[in-house]
Amino acid sequence: MTRFTLHRRTLGAVALATLARPAFAQPAPIRIGELNSYARMAAFAVPYRNAMQLAQDAVNAAGGVMGGRRIEFVFRDDGSTPGDAVRVAEELLTRENVSFIAGTFLSNVGLAVADFANQRKRLFLATEPLTDAITMAQGNRYTWRVRPGTYMQTKMLTDAIAGRTALNRWAIVAPNYEYGQSAAANFKRLLATAIPGAEIVAEQFPALGRVDAGATVGALAQSRPDAIFNSLFGPDLTAFVREGNTRGLFERRTVVSLLTGEPEYLIPLGEETPEGWIVTGYPWEQVEAPPAHKAFIEAYRARFNDTPRKGSLLGYVTVQIIANLLNKANTLDNEALVDALADLRTDAIVGPVTMRGLDHQGTLGTWVGETTLNGRQGAMKNARYADGANFLFPEAEVRAARRSA
Repeated sequence: MTRFTLHRRTLGAVALATLARPAFAQPAPIRIGELNSYARMAAFAVPYRNAMQLAQDAVNAAGGVMGGRRIEFVFRDDGSTPGDAVRVAEELLTRENVSFIAGTFLSNVGLAVADFANQRKRLFLATEPLTDAITMAQGNRYTWRVRPGTYMQTKMLTDAIAGRTALNRWAIVAPNYEYGQSAAANFKRLLATAIPGAEIVAEQFPALGRVDAGATVGALAQSRPDAIFNSLFGPDLTAFVREGNTRGLFERRTVVSLLTGEPEYLIPLGEETPEGWIVTGYPWEQVEAPPAHKAFIEAYRARFNDTPRKGSLLGYVTVQIIANLLNKANTLDNEALVDALADLRTDAIVGPVTMRGLDHQGTLGTWVGETTLNGRQGAMKNARYADGANFLFPEAEVRAARRSA
């Protein structure tokens, strides 16, 4: 299993080692294609790429993989559309000669690249897309997902409100594309168990990136819900919160919100951050253990003169999994790599992460807590790490879904 530690002198060590090693002794690096929405979703994707580069350098400085080979990521923008992403994935495989591909952010883009990977019979490590279809109904042999999906994260939130019988009337707001629809469907399903008898009294599905905050907030308020489930993110979330604060939508109402506790979205909210939303996120400033996680945070801040985001954590863990995979397989044969991923356990900076062979879903978790203001900046309070291994789809359901795929 690959183990490496972070030091602020890592880059210097890499440079010295390169200078000292004769050219003929350097085996060719293992090239891995990474495509992502670096332009459209820069708040998440750029910190993600930064951390991948940090982890890449740490792996290489520690001796590389497969007996001394360096890893090298080839980063490309996926255009944030399915068609562009498939074209970029093809170029990475054919022109850049990468061994396999990783990445994507938007769920519809991830699904398109997953289908491409299945057709081309090449490994695709989907890192960020959250739709459950990528591991369930549209799952395939060649696609694996690192980040906890919508079912997992929604279950973390519904577990946090379980038994609150006063919350009977719920409204839902979600972006109108694959991720938002998946999140809403999972919430409806899980709410029935968490609060028996609860009902959905309103649903709003604004177009991704084009939310009409006034109309959305007005429609939700008119339904007079006891509570709201939200899965908007990015600029849509900021506009929704600002309008909701102005109109008093959140006063005396419980709000359960996917992703809102991630720094990518708390930072733009700033002093407009609402108090007490139940969220998933990443309170990096509260992390004390494991020590490797603290070391990662310190190294990231030192190298990039910035605080880590949730994307940063995901990028680093992804490289740890890839390095572990390459050492276990000890070959670049595609079928052997896919086989080696099944139930691969990696000692990541957050603790153990396993790629479950049954549905190709990683057990990376996230934090659950409440939003709060820390001075003029949004933060999380009462946060705890929710291990993804405790929130996976039931095995029988996975088998039924993937059998019909």
